[in-house]
Amino acid sequence: MNAIPESIPVLDLSTARAADGSFTPEFISQLRDATHRIGFFQLIGYGAAQARVEELFDVTKRFFNLPLEDRLALDNRNSPHFRGYTRLGTEITKGRPDAREQVDFGPERSPAADYPADQPYWLVQGPNQFPDQVLPELRATAMDWAEAMSWVGAELLSAIAVSLELPEDHFAEPFEDSPAWMAKLIHYVGGVVKEAGTQGVGEHADYGFITLLLQDSVGGLEVKPHESDVWLPVEPIPGALVVNLGEMLEVATQGYLSATIHRVLAPAAGVDRYAIPFFWSPRLDSVIDPVQLPAELAAQSRGISDDPDNPMLASYGANVLKGWLRAHPQVAQLHHPELVAGK
Repeated sequence: MNAIPESIPVLDLSTARAADGSFTPEFISQLRDATHRIGFFQLIGYGAAQARVEELFDVTKRFFNLPLEDRLALDNRNSPHFRGYTRLGTEITKGRPDAREQVDFGPERSPAADYPADQPYWLVQGPNQFPDQVLPELRATAMDWAEAMSWVGAELLSAIAVSLELPEDHFAEPFEDSPAWMAKLIHYVGGVVKEAGTQGVGEHADYGFITLLLQDSVGGLEVKPHESDVWLPVEPIPGALVVNLGEMLEVATQGYLSATIHRVLAPAAGVDRYAIPFFWSPRLDSVIDPVQLPAELAAQSRGISDDPDNPMLASYGANVLKGWLRAHPQVAQLHHPELVAGK
């Protein structure tokens, strides 16, 4: 059994490749250890200047400082695709409201039309809602960040493949043409959502492949490593990305890599916390097959997490739709009552 970690490792992406373009053994070894033992690490050296990070946080804060009327112009209850502004206390995790408000966005695409009845996950594809009249710079800044994070996500996924002794492009095909990445601009507010108590966001695992989180200096993110009952804080590092793995990689590796449970504690009353997660995710119609691991790694696989209330699905679209319907019950009931009837 691996030793229970006492801290979250820090990796430097600028050291990932050698002069000939191949991944360095040192980086691959660090990555394999972090992704298998913890499923979380912090990433520096990924190419974003501190000024760019500060600009993203600045425009995010300006959005949440807009009058409520302007924020509600983006109300996600207006979007059958779960895009736009979520009001304080209306997103649900583990059956309780979260102490946060947020903007959800993804690739700017037209709604899917004429999709098969047995593929309802296509409904999550659609246009974004941004405050183009009152804060036009938010759209460009957020989408530019998503483009940068798409490169980081693809680079890390290539490195993860190599760490599993697979070809560098092993996971590339499901991301070709139209990856269904997701991103959020989040504002945690302490002491306002009484029903949330200390829950900023409840304990959960992420749906996709790789999550890249930019967090401010307030803190509150906690991780429960494998084989541990102790919550480990992810201490903020200015400009660093917090990286964790999603359920698709747990499914693909039969638990050698795991979607680690994490949560966010609500900040103290009167304290604001901002976070910007990006979820590097494949096409909605992707089905992830198990990989053939080397015997040494396969022997260390834990198996897929067994939670009958939240089964992991090999279909990315089905997995993500399951999460949206559960997290945003008002949107689900307004636009997709046939998918939540009897639940």
